[in-house]
Amino acid sequence: MQAARPHRNSEHGGSSLKAVVTIAIIAALGFVAFKVAPPLMDKYQLQDAVTTEARFAIATHKNEEQMRADVMKKIKDLGIPATDQDLVIVASQETLSITVKYSVPVDLILYKFDMDCTVSADSHAL
Repeated sequence: MQAARPHRNSEHGGSSLKAVVTIAIIAALGFVAFKVAPPLMDKYQLQDAVTTEARFAIATHKNEEQMRADVMKKIKDLGIPATDQDLVIVASQETLSITVKYSVPVDLILYKFDMDCTVSADSHAL
């Protein structure tokens, strides 16, 4: 009589390969999030500042130069690569509109791109 041979799985090591691929995908997604999240957080903080400025600038009687200085200070504090030319303020007696358009370079090692960002607010929300 022959001794019973243990059954061998033909996919020996297959689960290890799946784990490595899964970890590599999770690591890649984490890296992309690590590179993209900071500019997005800066954009949301600038959006909050611009919205606040637009809502209260008329009530506080700020002129365009003061509003521009406040918004540019926030832009510089956040390290956003926007210039004075990227900031557009349109004011009339009834409404105020503030818009900032800029691009942030993102380097994902194998792929580089410019993330275009637009932040805008107006006093219509009052």
